[in-house]
Amino acid sequence: MINATPQVVTIAGSDSGGGAGIQADLKTFQARKAFGMSIIVALTSQNTYGVQDSMAIPSAFIEEQLDSLAADFAIGAAKTGMLADVERVETVVKKLKEVDFGPLVVDPVMVAKGGHHLLQSDAVKTINEQLLPLATIVTPNLPEAEVIIGQRIVTDQEMIDAAKKLQDLGTKNVVVKGGHSQNEEAADFVLLASGESFWMSAPRVVTTNTHGTGDTFSACIAAELAKGVELKEAIIIGKKFIQAAISQPIFVGHGHGPTNHWAKMTDDIVIK
Repeated sequence: MINATPQVVTIAGSDSGGGAGIQADLKTFQARKAFGMSIIVALTSQNTYGVQDSMAIPSAFIEEQLDSLAADFAIGAAKTGMLADVERVETVVKKLKEVDFGPLVVDPVMVAKGGHHLLQSDAVKTINEQLLPLATIVTPNLPEAEVIIGQRIVTDQEMIDAAKKLQDLGTKNVVVKGGHSQNEEAADFVLLASGESFWMSAPRVVTTNTHGTGDTFSACIAAELAKGVELKEAIIIGKKFIQAAISQPIFVGHGHGPTNHWAKMTDDIVIK
């Protein structure tokens, strides 16, 4: 029975306010019944008002964290979040090539809700060229996708085109999230390696409690993959989980509050 329990790891930054980053990932893993682990790439001084400061972890210590987990655990999936800068991205890429942590979910975290940059601009090229080709799936929101492909994304067709361009960068499967759009519903476009594509839409919730939505969505996908769930189903579960976490609010802090990782999943999303 050694290592029989599904295990999943997040490689990301710590959110001292608990709503995003490593903390949101671990809460999501727990809610989805996968044993969560963490490799901390950066620290933030953060609350619901925003990020006051951040500090990258020394690359050598990031490597030690990866080696430590690889020596003991049977990790079934991994996800990345805040990776800070070129050096940290290259360190994570190097180590992921040396270990077997299963499918990789890349959440290309760039800017916090309050506007603080969590990824230095010169690291985008490194992510495009080195990290995305390792990814099983990448899950950018519209602003992140725009930065990665270097183009504005406004219409549904532009979301479809963006997904294809992201696939051209080497990642096998793509979700372009539409939460930042002006559409009546929050619709995400999914493009799979097989060529299959579909939209996932849900009622847009008017709320300021959206801190950590991207982390939570990608972490849910990673947890499901660690449990052996097929990718398409894992993506749909991720959409259901984050929709519930947004629409069933909790009230923490004075600014952009966190989502609710205790929320009960419902079936109010449409797949088409």
